[in-house]
Amino acid sequence: MKFNEYQYIRPNLDEFKNKMNSFLDALKEELTVTEELSIIQSVFDLQDEINTMASLVSTRHSIDTRDEFYEKEQDFFDENGPHLQQYEQLFMKQLLESKNRVELSKEIGTLLFEQAELSQKTFSTEIIGELQEENKLSSEYQKLMSSAKIEFQGGTYNLSQMRPFTQNLNRETRHQAQLVVSKWFSENESKLDEIYDKMVKVRSLIAHKLGYENFVQLGYDRLGRTDYNHVDVKSYRDQILESVVPLVNELTKRKGNRIKVEDPKSYDLTLAFLTGNPTPKGDSKWQLNIAKNMYEEMSPETGEFINFMIDHELLELNAKEGKAGGGYCTYFPTYKSPFIFANFNGTSGDVDVLTHEAGHAFQVYSSRSNIPSYRWPTLEAAEIHSMSMEFLAWPWIQNFFLEDTKKYKFSHLADSMSFLPYGVAVDEFQHGIYENPNMSKEDRKTLWRNIEKKYMPFKDYDDDTFLEKGTFWYRQGHIFGVPFYYIDYTLAQVCAFQYWIKSQEDHATALSEYINLCKLGGSKSFVDLIGSAKLQNPFKQGVVKDIVAPIKAYLDNVDDSEL
Repeated sequence: MKFNEYQYIRPNLDEFKNKMNSFLDALKEELTVTEELSIIQSVFDLQDEINTMASLVSTRHSIDTRDEFYEKEQDFFDENGPHLQQYEQLFMKQLLESKNRVELSKEIGTLLFEQAELSQKTFSTEIIGELQEENKLSSEYQKLMSSAKIEFQGGTYNLSQMRPFTQNLNRETRHQAQLVVSKWFSENESKLDEIYDKMVKVRSLIAHKLGYENFVQLGYDRLGRTDYNHVDVKSYRDQILESVVPLVNELTKRKGNRIKVEDPKSYDLTLAFLTGNPTPKGDSKWQLNIAKNMYEEMSPETGEFINFMIDHELLELNAKEGKAGGGYCTYFPTYKSPFIFANFNGTSGDVDVLTHEAGHAFQVYSSRSNIPSYRWPTLEAAEIHSMSMEFLAWPWIQNFFLEDTKKYKFSHLADSMSFLPYGVAVDEFQHGIYENPNMSKEDRKTLWRNIEKKYMPFKDYDDDTFLEKGTFWYRQGHIFGVPFYYIDYTLAQVCAFQYWIKSQEDHATALSEYINLCKLGGSKSFVDLIGSAKLQNPFKQGVVKDIVAPIKAYLDNVDDSEL
């Protein structure tokens, strides 16, 4: 079956509830381990059915946000998701109360029970109304962002399609592109402020109703973080400030010299080379064929995966009107199918989709036989697979970039390092917001700009007064949709750098260790997963400094003035 043949039928909630009640009642009986495992598997199958329908709706709605049918179906899931979550909660509670818990743990692992304990803290029927409101606000933000129609140089573009203009060789084109994008955000400033203010308030109310001091710990618990806390994250951010920010400042100065701009502004930082940023040398169809050959040569496992994705038409790559921005990977359990969503725009980001999002897709494809809770790792661990695949693809990257290969490798490594300060800035901002939920809209902007200056002191917005007052965070969808899910990218990046280091020494061994990590899926927590994968823990003092050293040495040995 092709993706367009995957059938969506709105779930019958009464039928779902009746089945779940029947399973829950059965789990209360005196059961053998085998009998209980059979019922648990029936629950998993039912969850897979409804999660498949929810994923199909979300995906098809993002492919065309103007489609009224899927917009209504998305509203249906926004409205009823919390009710479905209630049954997930009851199921987890029953697992925790099982007399066979020790034996069940041997069969399905202990992590599921640890996650069950967290789920008891993060949900209550008392917060269903607030969860519905939170869902609606997230959908409202996505719809507003995808509605952008920006007039520029005789054309009309969405936010994704404006990106090439912001990287244009002509400095004034870059400058004006930044300003016109800021103008759109400025025109929607009050809407964005209102959406986010409501989000902060409703999440804080949820936290208080559940007995938390504020939303911070609830945010961590929602993300299934079982082996580190905000104190560990603060210490990690300090490592980035100490070991990475100085290197990024140095890389920014090198960039200014390369592009012959003595005092680079924010709109200059998107351009890496005067000869132009590295770009793939073909359209999406051409790139997909290159990716197919790459994964077939890489390993039998990756070859099987890419052909499954292509044969079932599970890659939605091209930007178009009405399509939601960004890129993601999702999964349809009933069809055992990953799915990649993207907005190709002719930049190197297109190739990053075919490595980064494909890394996500390969991971879930590798662990598709796991129980539902173990198919995906927690979010920070999930990003290891995507970011590491970007580096493991290096031996084939010249097939995409041809004469731009040296530029791509330098900018890929330098940009990945330069991302870390931004990533921890987003995290520190969110801690500040949810520790002070009554902060005014203007104070939030001041907070963001101050944090920006701390981690990215080189960020000079020139005459863009809108960004100067602290509004860049508007465009970071994670801040709106999945609070505290952003530090994850930086933790994963530090782990992915380790695969880069390993692959420079022995690519075959690095790839083999990576494939083994993918097969584990989410069967272990973040710290346990990286331990199993022979990776150093980013929270350990000094680890960031140790990882930065070989990368700095590599970048220092490149004469980027010739690129």
